[in-house]
Amino acid sequence: MITGTAKKPEEPGPVSLAAPARTSDGPAARRPAPGRAGGGLFDPGQLIGSFPAALRKLDPRVMVGSPVMFVVLIGSVVTTVLALLDPTDWFGWAITSWLWLTTVFANLAEAVAEGRGKAQADTLRRTRTDTVARRIIGTHEERVPGTELRVGDLVVCEAGDTVPGDGDVVEGVASVDESAITGESAPVIRESGGDRSAVTGGTKVLSDRVVVRITTKPGETFIDRMISLVEGAARQKTPNEIALNILLASLTVVFLLAVVTLQPFATYAGARQSTTVLAALLVCLIPTTIGALLSAIGIAGMDRLVRRNVLAVSGRAVEAAGDVSTLLLDKTGTITLGNRRAAELVPVEGVTQAELADAAQLSSLADETPEGRSVVVLAQERYGSEVRRRGELTGAAWVEFTAQTRMSGVDLVEDGARRAVRKGAAGSVVAWVEERGGSVAPDARERADRIARAGGTPLLVALQDADGARVLGVVHLKDVVKDGMRERFEELRRMGIRTVMVTGDNPLTARAVAEEAGVDDFLAEATPEDKMALIKREQAGGRLVAMTGDGTNDAPALAQADVGVAMNTGTSAAKEAGNMMDLDSDPTKLIEIVGIGKQLLITRGALTTFSIANDVAKYFAIIPAMFAAAYPGLDRLNLMRLASAESAILSAVVFNALIIVALVPLALKGVRYRPMGADRMLRRNLALYGLGGLVTPFAGIKLIDLLISLIPGIG
Repeated sequence: MITGTAKKPEEPGPVSLAAPARTSDGPAARRPAPGRAGGGLFDPGQLIGSFPAALRKLDPRVMVGSPVMFVVLIGSVVTTVLALLDPTDWFGWAITSWLWLTTVFANLAEAVAEGRGKAQADTLRRTRTDTVARRIIGTHEERVPGTELRVGDLVVCEAGDTVPGDGDVVEGVASVDESAITGESAPVIRESGGDRSAVTGGTKVLSDRVVVRITTKPGETFIDRMISLVEGAARQKTPNEIALNILLASLTVVFLLAVVTLQPFATYAGARQSTTVLAALLVCLIPTTIGALLSAIGIAGMDRLVRRNVLAVSGRAVEAAGDVSTLLLDKTGTITLGNRRAAELVPVEGVTQAELADAAQLSSLADETPEGRSVVVLAQERYGSEVRRRGELTGAAWVEFTAQTRMSGVDLVEDGARRAVRKGAAGSVVAWVEERGGSVAPDARERADRIARAGGTPLLVALQDADGARVLGVVHLKDVVKDGMRERFEELRRMGIRTVMVTGDNPLTARAVAEEAGVDDFLAEATPEDKMALIKREQAGGRLVAMTGDGTNDAPALAQADVGVAMNTGTSAAKEAGNMMDLDSDPTKLIEIVGIGKQLLITRGALTTFSIANDVAKYFAIIPAMFAAAYPGLDRLNLMRLASAESAILSAVVFNALIIVALVPLALKGVRYRPMGADRMLRRNLALYGLGGLVTPFAGIKLIDLLISLIPGIG
């Protein structure tokens, strides 16, 4: 294992956290997940559909899960009983009605969030079919319902068959349609061995024949778990959410004691208050806004991941993503394009650029690898070489590239002269030249060594003609860093996140790529043990670590990481080890996942700040109204100059209910995250949501008071 620190980028620039679109073995990162519900945040159909669920949540056994809203429910029941005892008390009925609406609005926020997940789950249910499996028993097959399969069973799937359960391909290779899971119409290849052996129940085999070993029990398949997750049924409260619930419950108890002890003082002052007024005061003072929206914020956070085709095993994983301070990113396919490309043609002394470009193109026409095709493109587009095609060169003897020879080329006759050109690994080309009595110029070796030291891969281009065999120059292959990666890493750095590139490459190559990409550190020649050791060292320093992986050898590190994102194309071991799964198998999406996690935490903090701040304004509305008659001096606290005591109290209760509805879109969509330091973010949130939470109720309550005062008999 070799580590090193990469040089920092010099000219960073801002860029969106959105991952770039993919074009291989997966859809674009921003393509909607299956079953994505349409409509806006206040889609009328969705609201109407969620209303019955909101009413069902009035069950005290459900409401007790939210201490704040449970107190509101009790207050609603108490004021209802009092209103029934005095049917002529319009004030009591008004307060009762709005307390019930407050409770229903709180449940509606959660129901809408859950309803969006249920819409996705319904689509997934339609993809789940009862399949008949061809189970292998000894030397023969038997047809059994897919529900009877057990872990370890071997089943045969041929073209047209639906995979009956989750498993691993142990024999054969096939093209598989996974659109039921990922929504991507392009088929993917699944084969035995390697990191692309996992298949999912409900997907369809399009070609060939494979034998699959079942790895999950009926009812516990990937689709079953996905349905449960997107519905929210499997969502458990995260540690931060539990801590915030405890804080809200504590504040509720404090305000409850304050309101209960207020009555004796009011009686002593000759201003005894009705139970209805005390219930209204309690509901307005406790943090009902965040208490109503807290669950919806958590559900919406998981929903945002699902809409990006990422499944989180629990809300804890989403929350952990927001606190991540170290990102482990694989080099190939994540930071780089994954295929080395020709970047430069370097001729030796005495050879022109045009000669080298023509020879490099000719020798690469028989090389169908991405590297070979990139040499042809480079020669034609950058160096203006004449376009050559294999079909136009009659009588040419092509030498195809193979892993054994590590060379490609052509023997041909042009204008009566015989020529042979070769391009390939330095050792193979040098041996070819020397076998033909040629020699390799010292500057060719020097140029190849310089490219290797810079982290690139040198390929030699050689020619044999009437003048003998000789090396014409060097092709510089390099693993191309994806566009915009430097800027994205700079943005992560502003977020306080340290990036580490993990690769099996040698240290020279790793350092060169790390410096070009702008990562903070790198781990070269990494083994599974090295990855585990790195994660444990980071965690020992109090940092949370996130990483991606798809192979069985990644499973230990995925399990150790605080956020382990397994690729859908990966092995079953990797999927079981991670606490998130990317259906698109796009490793760069880890950066977007971190952004979603931070957005969840910021949304929760912003709305908590707003909720506590707006309680202050409601205090100035209700307290002066309750005691102004007994203590005229308190009228100075009636800053809003509200019309009457009844109007002031009712206006505060009405505002308390309506503000929940107004904040539902923000809770579901999330507060926009902008990379900045923690201190700057705190100041921004206090200024925007703290000051906003203080000012908004003054304006809202005054407006409602003006409307109420226009009603005959009230104003």
